[in-house]
Amino acid sequence: MTTDGFTTCLWFDGQAEEAAHFYVSVFKNSGIGRVVRWTESGPGPAGSVLTVDFTANGQRFVALNGGPEFKFNEAVSFQILCSDQQEIDDYWTKLTENGGEAGPCGWLKDKYGVSWQVVYARLIDMIADPDPEKAARATRAMMGMGKLDAAALEQAYAGE
Repeated sequence: MTTDGFTTCLWFDGQAEEAAHFYVSVFKNSGIGRVVRWTESGPGPAGSVLTVDFTANGQRFVALNGGPEFKFNEAVSFQILCSDQQEIDDYWTKLTENGGEAGPCGWLKDKYGVSWQVVYARLIDMIADPDPEKAARATRAMMGMGKLDAAALEQAYAGE
């Protein structure tokens, strides 16, 4: 391979540039890179956006205006590990505003239909705890939530 890592390609129906700017506005360590436009040879209208390279939270993406053939679904999602409730609230608000959709267990869809998991980072250790009672309490608490509540997860884990 010529570079390290992978670039995730996200398929849009005409919103590639708008979506790239949205994601760059949500995450730190982000920026827009090269924008490739159709030429007269098409098949898109000359000058319209074909792809937008961007980085979101240090991860490389390309947004592609591929057309209406494919839609996003929950089979692929992006996890955002959050250190505290403020981070959870911030990402949840930004990603569900203007047409996003809240889901269960910390999952949501943004206004483009991309699925995200806004996760309290300690939850992963909680549900993997070798003490099955602690793990079960944390898991049950998470299963009853939409947006995750870090304090409630900590209390459930502790048996309070």
